Amino acid sequence: MKTTTPRKATTYTKEQALKHWQSLPTNTDPLKHMEPLPYKSEGSTYGACGIRIDGTPEFIDAVLGRLKDLIQAENGTTRLGLSRRAVTSVDIKGERKCFANQAAQAEVCYIRRHMRGDEAQILHAVYGSRLIEELQEME
Repeated sequence: MKTTTPRKATTYTKEQALKHWQSLPTNTDPLKHMEPLPYKSEGSTYGACGIRIDGTPEFIDAVLGRLKDLIQAENGTTRLGLSRRAVTSVDIKGERKCFANQAAQAEVCYIRRHMRGDEAQILHAVYGSRLIEELQEME
């Protein structure tokens, strides 16, 4: 996995952020920069490489369609942590919290890359991805 030289965190104004975004090359594979979480890591993942998409199912599908390179992270060394579910109101400190701007039939999708354990990596090296796929189907 290729890592880039750390750079100082930057706070952008909207104008600066748009200018930076516009200057970015197209067709850059985000997987090259998506550092995996350690095997069996615990605690908050805030600030770790990951994606959250929320909105209508059609919007989420459109964004996912542009992120198909990330599927390559599902392999013998790493796996994708992938969650997609309906957005529902939640209880916060005993109070029901609804979301005023929530789209109709809203969903949320989270994507993170995780390291596989040593055993899974060894099995993949010996038997290939077919065995891992068969084991996942058995779960």
